[in-house]
Amino acid sequence: MTIERLEPGAWMSQAVIHADTIYLAGQVAQTHRGADITQQTREIFARIDALLSAAGSDRSALLSVTIWLRRPEDFSVLNAEWVAWLGEAPKPARTTVCNIEFVLPGWDIEVTVVAARIADARGM
Repeated sequence: MTIERLEPGAWMSQAVIHADTIYLAGQVAQTHRGADITQQTREIFARIDALLSAAGSDRSALLSVTIWLRRPEDFSVLNAEWVAWLGEAPKPARTTVCNIEFVLPGWDIEVTVVAARIADARGM
């Protein structure tokens, strides 16, 4: 059994790959912390794209997505960004939870992803 970890840190890895399944840590806005929900969401989706690419996948292979929102009133903005980001890609299973209190101020959204590996990006 092989387990691969991408961007390991002191507390967690940003992605863990087991067999052909990729598990991403919860992604939050780093650059746009404190910005509006649109900017935070776009940064998170770009980060998810980058991590999936590094793991040999892309958004067409999303299996499950969990989204945490601080404010329920951001749901419609999130959905507009979601539709734009996914485009014609197959839609994954999705859960959205609202009224979340995040660990640090300025975060309004966090997204966790499980995806299938569709290629080995490192040629292994």
